[in-house]
Amino acid sequence: MNKLAVTFVIPAFNEEQSIDAIYEAIKTEMEKHSFYRFEILFIDDGSTDKTLDLIKQKSTHCKEVKYISFTRNFGKESSILAGLKYAKGDAVIMMDADLQHPPSLIGELLHGFEEGYDQVVAKRDRKGDSKVRSFMSSIYYHLVNKVVDVELSDGEGDFRLLSRRAVESLLSLEEGNRFSKGLYSWIGYEAKIIQYKNTPRKNGDSKWSFAKLLNYGIDGVISFNNRPLRLCFFAGIWVLLLALLYVLYIFIQIVQRGISVPGYFTLISAVLIIGGIQLICLGIIGEYIGRIYFETKKRPHYIVKKSNVVDGSNVFKRYGKSVSTSPPFVFEHADSIPEKELVVEHKTSNTTK
Repeated sequence: MNKLAVTFVIPAFNEEQSIDAIYEAIKTEMEKHSFYRFEILFIDDGSTDKTLDLIKQKSTHCKEVKYISFTRNFGKESSILAGLKYAKGDAVIMMDADLQHPPSLIGELLHGFEEGYDQVVAKRDRKGDSKVRSFMSSIYYHLVNKVVDVELSDGEGDFRLLSRRAVESLLSLEEGNRFSKGLYSWIGYEAKIIQYKNTPRKNGDSKWSFAKLLNYGIDGVISFNNRPLRLCFFAGIWVLLLALLYVLYIFIQIVQRGISVPGYFTLISAVLIIGGIQLICLGIIGEYIGRIYFETKKRPHYIVKKSNVVDGSNVFKRYGKSVSTSPPFVFEHADSIPEKELVVEHKTSNTTK
């Protein structure tokens, strides 16, 4: 019998200290699930260290290792998109290269897939994070869920398993400004949540500075709703009403007491308040216009410099309610693994657990 195939998508940017470790960890876990074929697809996001060299060396000795190398650093969103596009598995598991996503959870992710879930999400707690970062994260998710059109959950990130039809659904979204956390929720497939404890990095330093996290958060707010624009509209109405009331008040004062010299404080306050509101509104409008500008350019999300794989997004067709093993993608050199038939019935609910 043919077996289901799993692709591990591993974005890597200057992760030379982690390549061997993440490969060995995944291989060890997959040896416990020999009825799956698997490949490990590294996405080198323009690394400037020896990351690509180590991946290429690993690929020459290990048949499971595939890689894509970008011409420069295009960012994690582009890496995720490339990984999904080139992945050939019936299921795709996305993980970070720094081992903060515990490979020990792979078995639970696969078990959720066998139960029929199109998304199996690993959700981490905030233990180990600084109090300031945890507080800011909590505030962000509380506020963002009040304005965006999808539900975002604190602790749920890219560490998850996606079924083939979930991958195809994500690839069908052609927008240029991608925010994967929101897209996972937007496609609407039922998800199983797996809780795990926060794990510190094994090697290297985080590539996410506060400024990058802030920009990523702004992308999340703007990518999934137009409410900031609506807020500008209502703010303009309120400012206009208050201004009319103020004019009416001044007119009544003039009728009762005559004309007096307007105070400097009143004038400067009005200028600063109204000017500040105008600048904020222009900034919000500018963010949307900027995104329209980039969307109309239709530039590619990334440019591949080197690779040992081909585009796998069309290897599978979309199945209906069920996905069977006839015929799944068959990886090369997998004949030595005992085969086992595995049929997965996928859930059709559009709610997220």
